[in-house]
Parts: sequence; C-alpha cells; structure tokens
Amino acid sequence: MFHRLSRAFLASAVSALALMTSGAMAQEIVFVLNTSEVGTPTYNPVVAANLNTATNLIYDRLVEMDMNRDFHPHLAESWEEAEDGMSWVFHLRQGVTFHNGEPFDAQTVADWLALFKGSDNEYMVQAIDKVEVVDDTTVKLVMKNPEPNLLYNLGSANMGVVEPKSYVALGEDYGVTDAIGTGPFRLESFAVGQETVLVRNDDYAWPTELTANQGPAKFERAVFREIPEDSTAFLELKTGGVDMLLNVPTDFLGEVEKEPDLGTVTLPGVDLYYMVMNVTKAPFDDIRVREAAAKAINQQEILDNIYNGVGLVADTFLISGLAESHVADQYRIRYDPMRANALLDEAGWVMGADGIRAKDGQPLKIDLWTQSDSGFRRLTEVVQAQLKAVGIDATITTFDSSTIRDEYKNGEHQAAVRSYFWDNADIIDWFFGGDRLGYPNISMFNDPKAEELRAKAMTGSRNREERVANFIAYHEYVLSQFPFGPIYQPMAIVGYNKTRVKVPENLKAPTFQHLAIMDMEAVE
Repeated sequence: MFHRLSRAFLASAVSALALMTSGAMAQEIVFVLNTSEVGTPTYNPVVAANLNTATNLIYDRLVEMDMNRDFHPHLAESWEEAEDGMSWVFHLRQGVTFHNGEPFDAQTVADWLALFKGSDNEYMVQAIDKVEVVDDTTVKLVMKNPEPNLLYNLGSANMGVVEPKSYVALGEDYGVTDAIGTGPFRLESFAVGQETVLVRNDDYAWPTELTANQGPAKFERAVFREIPEDSTAFLELKTGGVDMLLNVPTDFLGEVEKEPDLGTVTLPGVDLYYMVMNVTKAPFDDIRVREAAAKAINQQEILDNIYNGVGLVADTFLISGLAESHVADQYRIRYDPMRANALLDEAGWVMGADGIRAKDGQPLKIDLWTQSDSGFRRLTEVVQAQLKAVGIDATITTFDSSTIRDEYKNGEHQAAVRSYFWDNADIIDWFFGGDRLGYPNISMFNDPKAEELRAKAMTGSRNREERVANFIAYHEYVLSQFPFGPIYQPMAIVGYNKTRVKVPENLKAPTFQHLAIMDMEAVE
C-alpha cells in the first residue's frame, strides 16, 4: 500500500512540475464572441445556418484562406483542377487523426461530403457529381459543372471536416453533445447561448502553413462566452473577467485607450448591417414603400454618431472588399429623403399633422424587429427615428439573439435590423434565394428573374471572371427590388488584456479567428 501511495504521490508531483515548467501551455484563455455569433445552436457545420469562431478550432478544412483571399494547403497538401473545370484532384495529408482516434483519409472525404445531401448547406457541394477514392491519400471530385467558388467553399466554416462515423451515430445530437473534428481543440462542453469550453488537442501535428505555431496550441483551454450586452462584455474585459473581446463596439474604443492593460487589433470587417423588409407583408409588398424605407436610412449619420466614424457606410448587400460589390452607381442604395417622401406620396400615403402618414384611414405603422443586445437596440432606435422622419411609424420588438431565427421562420415579421458575417458573394443567394423563405431568406423575396440570375451566378460560371460578372448582375437586380436597406460596414476591432494574452503581430488571416488564435499564448 505504501509503495502504491508513494508512486501515486511521485506521479502527482511530476505532473505538477510539468504544469509549472510548461508556463503558458497550461493556461486558459477566455473569449467573448462577436454579437453576430451569439445564439449559435449547434457545432454541426453540415446543417448549421450560423456558426461561431469556436467552430474553426474544432474542425480543420481541406484548404485555408489568407487575408488576400488566396488559398493554402491544410488537410489537402495540394490539388489540381482540370482545364475545363470538370474535375479536381486533392492529395491529402497523411498521419491526421480525428479527436476520437479515427484516421483521416480519402474515404473520410467521400463519406463526409455525402453528409451534405438533403441539408440546407447542400449548395456548398451541389456542383460535385461524384467523389472517387483514388487511393488512401488521393480523392477526385467529378463535377456536374465548373465551380469557380469550390476552394472558397472548402475553406469555409461550414466545410470543417467532421468524423462521419460519429456524425451518424450521434444523429441530431451531433454538434450539441459532441462534435468530432481533427482541429487543434476538442469540444468539452456547450451551453447554447451561454458558453462553449474547448480543450487542447495535444496530438495536433498538422497545422496550416499560415500559422507560425506548427504544433499544438500554446494554451490548454479556450472558453467562448456569449454576452449579448456590449457594456457588460466590456466591463468583463476591463475588470479581468475575460481575456479577449472578439468584437469591441466603437463606443468603447476611447475607454480601451485609457486602460494601460488593454490593447486592440483592427482588421477590415467582413460583416454588414442592414434593414430587411418582408416583401409579402403590407406595406412592403409595394416596392415604392420598400424603396422609400431604404432611402430614409441616413447611413453617414449612423456611421458618424453611433460608430464614431469607424467603418464604412454600406450601400449594397456585400462588403466593399468583394469584386461583386462593384455594381453600377444607379443600383447603390443611398440616403435620399426627397425621393423617399415622393415615393410615399405616389403610393398614396399622405403625411398627417402628427408626422405619420396614412392611407384609407390607416396609419403607416410597421413592426421593426431587432435582437436584444445593446448594439442592435441602439442602431434600431436610430433607424426608427429616421423612418419616422419620412412618416413611417415603427414599433420596435426585441427578441433574444438565440430565439429570433426561429421567429423569422414563421414569416410574420414586417421588417428587422440585423447583420451577417461573411466574405463571399454567395451570401446574396443565401439570404434571397426563393427556396429558403422564412430563414435565412427573411425578406421572403422570391422573384422569377432573380432566380434565373441566381442560377447563372451560382452554377453557370466557367471561371472566376464569369462568376464575378454573373454575381454583379444578380446583385444589381436584387438591389433594384429593395428587399432591404443597407446601413453599415464595421471594422473588426478585437480587444484584449495585454497582461494576460500575447497576440501575434503579423496576422495572415482575413479575420481574427482560428489562425490568429493558434499563434496566441497566455501570459504567466
């Protein structure tokens, strides 16, 4: 007995010494997720409509995208595309294993891609006709049509490679009770709308070339908290309750600068704020009212007064860094109160003495939805005031961030202030496709001409140049129908405690996500 206790004590002592000498390797870093990521209901990338930053730490992708939107090897070491675009051959990295010990190989890729069939995200792989397993480390994708966007899709969060056997075994619980990838972290626990806890994958030996760190992560645990209130989140950073905010509202930049322990990282934003209108519900079934409401929004005033001039005004549905955002000037949606008032007059809505328009004895009243976090509420209140300036009386209804998506699916909403986080033109397809009414197509926009242009943009392009041209045409038509009003394009501002975490100086990623986090470390 004494001998066994002595050995146990010695083992404990050695373990404690190892933790002490490993320094930052034994530490935990606590993140607060971007408000646009709050309420993610699952870590199942095959079916999810919304994923968060933690997803890309659980799963690896075949390819990774850098800040210039060029593609680099990850689980695929190299690839070749046929000249006619009708096939792709991927050569896979050897020695990769999933969190549950299952090997990653060509058959894995075939089984994983098959999981998308029938899901809402099937469009990501829709151009693939069949998958041929050439050998254990080689897979060939035979295409139905050329897909210039294939590498982008393969590098996206929704195409993190899941372990197919566990996916099937867990069924609907996959992504909630467990999520099995090959990534640098494993899922330990997940409470929807509250917190996700990840633990380091100590066996991780296959990072992408885009990270300086070529081994396991430099800290042991990553906790991702969901705090929808911006002021609460900032107070947590200021008082040391968390180590990093993945989104610092511009209101708090001055406060960050006053704190010697706090620092920021600023990157071009990949999200966009807008007001969506349900084209099937009065008064927005009249395109004149939709255009008036869109042009009642004073984007510059919002940028200057709410966001302190940090970021850009939005006048299309795409972030300005995308080539597909370069539409003809006539299609850009900009503040024009004279045009807005003239359209409402034309539509028969007469301005009343109380400043609210009416038609046939009925006031021009709408229900304007928003999310419960303070940033959305403040923006929505300003939009409410700007709509009232042209005679539209908007009543704000607030929903919790984790439940509002389910409310959209009922199709009873009239208008909403919301945002998306994406850096590819296919977001237009996602939010305005006629086969996704309710959610994610909150506008309920289902237009035959739009569907024709959408199909050409999504599947009718032989190369990148054609895809850009086809998406511009699709984008311009959607803009011309005014199912939404663009508002604001933020900068991505990350705040962190300099005494607690070290942040890499040279970021190669388009956003502050998994690639940057892999090069972070905790400070002792």
